[in-house]
Amino acid sequence: MTRNKGGRPPVVEGKRSFKIDVRFTEAEYRQVEQLEKQLGLKKTELVRRKLLHEGKGLAVNAGELMNLLDAISLELSRSGNNINQLARYANRLQKRGLLSPPVIDEYTRLLRRHENEQMELALLFRKMIRCLSP
Repeated sequence: MTRNKGGRPPVVEGKRSFKIDVRFTEAEYRQVEQLEKQLGLKKTELVRRKLLHEGKGLAVNAGELMNLLDAISLELSRSGNNINQLARYANRLQKRGLLSPPVIDEYTRLLRRHENEQMELALLFRKMIRCLSP
């Protein structure tokens, strides 16, 4: 009589008991391997997500995405700093009476363009986050 030494309890719900065999060409298999490395997922999880969640969410490498978002945030911060410096300089010039109306108009136009692009970027971020959630 053998005695149960514990271990992992048997899975009752959500047990994966069905298997699908898939064959790939060498080029296709290399693509799957490349995706596996890029996304940090195992092949089975990658195929499962692609088959079952196509259109509901995307598989991405979260670490790489965060690094890219950090880089974008840094650039936005730098551009905001530059805008503040330009505004301070324009205020000094205006107090001395050296600021011409065409310069003010051009600065205002560029500032509005920057604000519009920043709002568009925020909308794209929200859209991307919605796509990433399964």
